[in-house]
Amino acid sequence: MRIVITGGAGFIGANLCRRLLGGAGHEIVVVDDLSTGSAGNLAGLDVELIEGSILDREVLDRALHRCDAVVHLAAVPSVPRSIADPLRSHAANATGTLELLEAVRRAGAPQIVVASSSSVYGANTELPKHEALRPMPMSPYAVSKLATEAYTLAHASCFGLDALVFRFFNVFGPLQAAGHAYAAVVPSFVTAALAGRPLPVHGDGHQTRDFTYVDTVTEIIDDAIVRRVTSPDPVNLAFGSRVSLRELIVHLEQALGRPLDVESLPSRAGDVRDSQAANARLVDLFPTVTPVEIQGGLINTVRWFESLRS
Repeated sequence: MRIVITGGAGFIGANLCRRLLGGAGHEIVVVDDLSTGSAGNLAGLDVELIEGSILDREVLDRALHRCDAVVHLAAVPSVPRSIADPLRSHAANATGTLELLEAVRRAGAPQIVVASSSSVYGANTELPKHEALRPMPMSPYAVSKLATEAYTLAHASCFGLDALVFRFFNVFGPLQAAGHAYAAVVPSFVTAALAGRPLPVHGDGHQTRDFTYVDTVTEIIDDAIVRRVTSPDPVNLAFGSRVSLRELIVHLEQALGRPLDVESLPSRAGDVRDSQAANARLVDLFPTVTPVEIQGGLINTVRWFESLRS
Protein backbone atom coordinates (compact mmCIF):
# COMPACT_ATOMS: atom_id res chain seq x y z
CA MET A 1 0.00 0.00 0.00
CA ARG A 2 1.01 3.59 -0.63
CA ILE A 3 0.24 5.48 2.57
CA VAL A 4 0.51 9.25 3.00
CA ILE A 5 1.12 10.59 6.52
CA THR A 6 0.65 14.32 7.00
CA GLY A 7 2.72 15.53 9.92
CA GLY A 8 4.75 12.34 9.56
CA ALA A 9 7.96 13.96 10.82
CA GLY A 10 6.31 14.71 14.15
CA PHE A 11 6.15 12.61 17.29
CA ILE A 12 3.21 10.33 16.49
CA GLY A 13 3.83 10.40 12.76
CA ALA A 14 7.45 9.25 12.96
CA ASN A 15 6.49 6.44 15.35
CA LEU A 16 3.75 5.43 12.90
CA CYS A 17 6.28 5.37 10.05
CA ARG A 18 8.39 2.92 12.04
CA ARG A 19 5.43 0.61 12.65
CA LEU A 20 4.18 0.69 9.06
CA LEU A 21 7.67 -0.08 7.75
CA GLY A 22 8.00 -3.00 10.13
CA GLY A 23 7.37 -5.76 7.63
CA ALA A 24 4.25 -5.09 5.56
CA GLY A 25 6.11 -3.59 2.61
CA HIS A 26 4.18 -0.31 2.58
CA GLU A 27 5.33 2.68 0.57
CA ILE A 28 5.29 5.68 2.92
CA VAL A 29 5.06 9.32 1.87
CA VAL A 30 5.40 12.00 4.55
CA VAL A 31 4.09 15.53 4.11
CA ASP A 32 5.46 17.89 6.74
CA ASP A 33 6.45 21.57 6.79
CA LEU A 34 8.84 20.80 9.69
CA SER A 35 7.42 23.66 11.74
CA THR A 36 7.02 21.38 14.75
CA GLY A 37 8.28 18.06 13.36
CA SER A 38 11.88 17.19 12.49
CA ALA A 39 13.47 15.45 9.53
CA GLY A 40 15.78 13.85 12.09
CA ASN A 41 12.84 11.82 13.37
CA LEU A 42 12.83 10.02 10.01
CA ALA A 43 16.58 9.40 9.82
CA GLY A 44 17.32 5.94 8.45
CA LEU A 45 13.71 5.26 7.45
CA ASP A 46 12.77 4.34 3.88
CA VAL A 47 10.17 7.08 3.43
CA GLU A 48 9.67 9.86 0.93
CA LEU A 49 9.61 13.23 2.69
CA ILE A 50 7.78 16.03 0.89
CA GLU A 51 8.60 19.21 2.76
CA GLY A 52 5.61 21.48 2.43
CA SER A 53 2.35 22.68 3.91
CA ILE A 54 -1.04 20.99 3.81
CA LEU A 55 -2.31 24.42 2.78
CA ASP A 56 -0.43 23.99 -0.52
CA ARG A 57 -2.63 22.19 -3.05
CA GLU A 58 0.26 21.29 -5.33
CA VAL A 59 2.07 19.61 -2.44
CA LEU A 60 -1.03 17.63 -1.53
CA ASP A 61 -1.78 16.52 -5.10
CA ARG A 62 1.79 15.36 -5.56
CA ALA A 63 1.76 13.42 -2.30
CA LEU A 64 -1.64 11.78 -2.79
CA HIS A 65 -1.00 10.56 -6.34
CA ARG A 66 -1.82 6.83 -6.47
CA CYS A 67 -2.15 6.60 -2.67
CA ASP A 68 -4.33 4.01 -0.93
CA ALA A 69 -4.68 5.63 2.48
CA VAL A 70 -4.03 8.95 4.21
CA VAL A 71 -3.29 9.41 7.92
CA HIS A 72 -3.83 13.05 8.83
CA LEU A 73 -1.69 14.02 11.82
CA ALA A 74 -0.48 17.44 10.66
CA ALA A 75 -1.50 20.21 13.05
CA VAL A 76 -0.26 23.12 15.06
CA PRO A 77 -0.51 21.41 18.47
CA SER A 78 -0.83 22.75 22.02
CA VAL A 79 -3.56 24.66 23.83
CA PRO A 80 -1.17 27.44 25.02
CA ARG A 81 0.23 27.85 21.51
CA SER A 82 -3.28 28.31 20.12
CA ILE A 83 -4.06 30.94 22.74
CA ALA A 84 -0.90 32.80 21.75
CA ASP A 85 -1.76 32.60 18.02
CA PRO A 86 -5.37 31.56 17.31
CA LEU A 87 -5.23 32.38 13.59
CA ARG A 88 -2.26 30.11 12.96
CA SER A 89 -3.95 27.28 14.84
CA HIS A 90 -7.14 27.66 12.82
CA ALA A 91 -5.36 27.91 9.47
CA ALA A 92 -3.31 24.76 9.99
CA ASN A 93 -5.86 22.63 11.80
CA ALA A 94 -9.23 23.61 10.33
CA THR A 95 -8.44 25.07 6.91
CA GLY A 96 -5.58 22.61 6.42
CA THR A 97 -7.91 19.69 7.04
CA LEU A 98 -10.43 21.04 4.54
CA GLU A 99 -7.68 21.44 1.92
CA LEU A 100 -6.59 17.85 2.56
CA LEU A 101 -10.12 16.47 2.30
CA GLU A 102 -10.55 18.19 -1.06
CA ALA A 103 -7.21 16.72 -2.18
CA VAL A 104 -8.47 13.28 -1.10
CA ARG A 105 -11.48 13.77 -3.35
CA ARG A 106 -9.26 14.80 -6.27
CA ALA A 107 -7.10 11.72 -5.67
CA GLY A 108 -10.01 9.32 -6.07
CA ALA A 109 -11.08 9.04 -2.41
CA PRO A 110 -8.46 6.91 -0.66
CA GLN A 111 -9.22 5.99 2.95
CA ILE A 112 -8.51 8.77 5.44
CA VAL A 113 -7.74 8.42 9.16
CA VAL A 114 -7.82 11.73 11.03
CA ALA A 115 -6.47 12.83 14.41
CA SER A 116 -8.76 14.93 16.58
CA SER A 117 -8.33 15.56 20.30
CA SER A 118 -9.95 14.95 23.67
CA SER A 119 -9.70 18.73 24.13
CA VAL A 120 -12.99 19.04 22.22
CA TYR A 121 -14.83 17.90 25.37
CA GLY A 122 -13.42 20.94 27.17
CA ALA A 123 -15.62 22.28 29.95
CA ASN A 124 -18.01 19.33 29.88
CA THR A 125 -17.40 17.81 33.31
CA GLU A 126 -19.04 14.41 32.78
CA LEU A 127 -16.68 11.44 33.22
CA PRO A 128 -15.78 9.30 31.47
CA LYS A 129 -15.91 11.26 28.24
CA HIS A 130 -18.05 9.38 25.73
CA GLU A 131 -18.37 10.41 22.11
CA ALA A 132 -22.03 11.45 22.39
CA LEU A 133 -21.20 14.15 24.96
CA ARG A 134 -21.72 17.76 23.96
CA PRO A 135 -18.35 19.27 22.95
CA MET A 136 -17.49 22.37 24.98
CA PRO A 137 -14.07 23.50 23.71
CA MET A 138 -12.13 25.87 25.95
CA SER A 139 -9.35 26.98 23.60
CA PRO A 140 -8.78 27.87 19.94
CA TYR A 141 -6.90 24.59 19.57
CA ALA A 142 -9.91 22.60 20.76
CA VAL A 143 -12.21 24.54 18.42
CA SER A 144 -9.89 23.84 15.48
CA LYS A 145 -9.83 20.11 16.26
CA LEU A 146 -13.63 20.04 16.52
CA ALA A 147 -13.69 21.65 13.06
CA THR A 148 -11.19 19.02 11.88
CA GLU A 149 -13.45 16.13 12.81
CA ALA A 150 -16.65 17.88 11.68
CA TYR A 151 -15.25 18.61 8.22
CA THR A 152 -14.00 15.04 7.90
CA LEU A 153 -17.28 13.40 8.84
CA ALA A 154 -19.27 15.85 6.72
CA HIS A 155 -17.12 14.99 3.70
CA ALA A 156 -17.58 11.31 4.42
CA SER A 157 -21.34 11.82 4.44
CA CYS A 158 -21.52 14.10 1.39
CA PHE A 159 -18.88 12.53 -0.84
CA GLY A 160 -18.68 8.91 0.27
CA LEU A 161 -15.18 9.05 1.75
CA ASP A 162 -14.01 6.12 3.86
CA ALA A 163 -13.13 8.08 6.99
CA LEU A 164 -12.20 7.38 10.59
CA VAL A 165 -11.74 10.14 13.19
CA PHE A 166 -9.85 9.41 16.40
CA ARG A 167 -9.92 11.63 19.48
CA PHE A 168 -6.43 11.27 20.96
CA PHE A 169 -5.97 11.51 24.74
CA ASN A 170 -2.55 12.66 26.04
CA VAL A 171 -0.33 10.51 23.86
CA PHE A 172 3.27 10.15 25.10
CA GLY A 173 6.44 8.26 24.27
CA PRO A 174 9.78 8.41 22.44
CA LEU A 175 10.36 11.22 19.90
CA GLN A 176 8.01 13.60 21.72
CA ALA A 177 9.52 17.07 21.67
CA ALA A 178 10.61 18.73 24.90
CA GLY A 179 12.56 21.80 25.91
CA HIS A 180 10.11 24.43 24.64
CA ALA A 181 7.33 26.49 26.18
CA TYR A 182 4.57 24.33 24.70
CA ALA A 183 5.94 20.91 25.56
CA ALA A 184 3.44 18.27 26.70
CA VAL A 185 3.52 17.22 30.35
CA VAL A 186 5.34 13.87 30.05
CA PRO A 187 8.39 15.12 28.08
CA SER A 188 8.41 18.24 30.23
CA PHE A 189 8.55 16.16 33.41
CA VAL A 190 11.06 13.61 32.07
CA THR A 191 13.54 16.16 30.76
CA ALA A 192 13.34 18.19 33.97
CA ALA A 193 13.90 15.06 36.07
CA LEU A 194 16.89 13.93 34.01
CA ALA A 195 18.41 17.41 34.22
CA GLY A 196 17.95 17.53 38.00
CA ARG A 197 15.42 20.36 37.84
CA PRO A 198 12.09 20.54 39.70
CA LEU A 199 9.13 19.27 37.71
CA PRO A 200 6.89 22.16 36.57
CA VAL A 201 3.34 21.54 37.83
CA HIS A 202 0.69 24.02 36.74
CA GLY A 203 -2.18 24.24 39.23
CA ASP A 204 -2.58 21.88 42.18
CA GLY A 205 -1.42 18.76 40.31
CA HIS A 206 -4.64 16.88 41.01
CA GLN A 207 -5.96 17.43 37.49
CA THR A 208 -6.31 14.06 35.73
CA ARG A 209 -5.44 12.77 32.28
CA ASP A 210 -5.95 9.57 30.30
CA PHE A 211 -2.38 8.88 29.16
CA THR A 212 -1.93 6.68 26.08
CA TYR A 213 1.44 5.27 25.04
CA VAL A 214 2.33 6.02 21.43
CA ASP A 215 2.89 2.36 20.44
CA THR A 216 -0.73 1.64 21.32
CA VAL A 217 -1.86 4.51 19.11
CA THR A 218 0.23 3.40 16.13
CA GLU A 219 -0.90 -0.22 16.51
CA ILE A 220 -4.53 0.86 16.26
CA ILE A 221 -3.92 3.15 13.27
CA ASP A 222 -2.03 0.35 11.50
CA ASP A 223 -4.95 -2.02 12.09
CA ALA A 224 -7.42 0.62 10.92
CA ILE A 225 -5.57 0.97 7.62
CA VAL A 226 -5.17 -2.75 7.01
CA ARG A 227 -8.84 -3.48 7.70
CA ARG A 228 -10.07 -0.14 6.23
CA VAL A 229 -12.04 0.60 9.38
CA THR A 230 -14.54 3.46 9.18
CA SER A 231 -17.00 5.09 11.58
CA PRO A 232 -19.73 7.69 11.07
CA ASP A 233 -18.84 9.19 14.45
CA PRO A 234 -15.60 10.11 16.26
CA VAL A 235 -13.82 7.38 18.24
CA ASN A 236 -11.95 7.97 21.50
CA LEU A 237 -8.45 6.51 21.26
CA ALA A 238 -7.70 5.82 24.92
CA PHE A 239 -8.53 3.14 27.45
CA GLY A 240 -10.20 4.84 30.40
CA SER A 241 -7.26 5.39 32.73
CA ARG A 242 -7.41 8.42 35.01
CA VAL A 243 -4.04 9.54 36.34
CA SER A 244 -3.42 12.81 38.15
CA LEU A 245 -0.24 14.76 37.56
CA ARG A 246 0.79 13.96 41.15
CA GLU A 247 0.29 10.25 40.42
CA LEU A 248 2.26 10.65 37.19
CA ILE A 249 5.15 12.01 39.25
CA VAL A 250 5.02 8.92 41.48
CA HIS A 251 5.16 6.68 38.39
CA LEU A 252 8.14 8.67 37.13
CA GLU A 253 9.88 8.40 40.51
CA GLN A 254 9.45 4.63 40.33
CA ALA A 255 10.83 4.56 36.79
CA LEU A 256 13.89 6.57 37.86
CA GLY A 257 14.29 5.02 41.30
CA ARG A 258 14.53 8.32 43.16
CA PRO A 259 12.33 11.12 44.56
CA LEU A 260 11.69 14.21 42.47
CA ASP A 261 11.22 17.86 43.39
CA VAL A 262 8.22 19.87 42.17
CA GLU A 263 7.86 23.52 41.21
CA SER A 264 4.30 24.81 41.69
CA LEU A 265 3.17 27.18 38.94
CA PRO A 266 -0.10 29.02 38.21
CA SER A 267 -2.86 27.22 36.33
CA ARG A 268 -2.90 27.80 32.57
CA ALA A 269 -5.79 29.24 30.57
CA GLY A 270 -7.64 26.66 28.48
CA ASP A 271 -6.47 23.64 30.48
CA VAL A 272 -9.12 20.98 31.04
CA ARG A 273 -9.45 19.88 34.67
CA ASP A 274 -10.15 16.17 34.18
CA SER A 275 -9.99 13.81 31.24
CA GLN A 276 -10.90 10.15 30.99
CA ALA A 277 -12.10 8.26 27.95
CA ALA A 278 -15.05 5.95 27.59
CA ASN A 279 -13.69 3.27 25.27
CA ALA A 280 -16.65 1.08 24.31
CA ARG A 281 -16.65 2.30 20.71
CA LEU A 282 -12.89 1.76 20.39
CA VAL A 283 -13.04 -1.75 21.83
CA ASP A 284 -15.92 -2.62 19.51
CA LEU A 285 -13.86 -1.59 16.46
CA PHE A 286 -10.50 -2.91 17.74
CA PRO A 287 -11.26 -5.79 20.10
CA THR A 288 -7.80 -7.38 20.07
CA VAL A 289 -5.73 -4.35 21.13
CA THR A 290 -4.19 -4.39 24.60
CA PRO A 291 -2.80 -1.00 25.70
CA VAL A 292 0.72 -0.54 27.02
CA GLU A 293 0.42 0.33 30.72
CA ILE A 294 1.60 3.77 31.83
CA GLN A 295 4.52 2.43 33.90
CA GLY A 296 5.96 0.43 31.02
CA GLY A 297 5.43 3.32 28.63
CA LEU A 298 7.17 5.74 31.01
CA ILE A 299 10.15 3.41 31.37
CA ASN A 300 10.52 3.24 27.58
CA THR A 301 10.15 7.01 27.33
CA VAL A 302 12.77 7.65 30.01
CA ARG A 303 15.21 5.30 28.28
CA TRP A 304 14.76 7.17 25.01
CA PHE A 305 15.36 10.55 26.62
CA GLU A 306 18.39 9.13 28.44
CA SER A 307 19.78 7.95 25.10
CA LEU A 308 19.76 11.55 23.88
CA ARG A 309 22.03 12.55 26.77
CA SER A 310 24.62 9.82 26.27
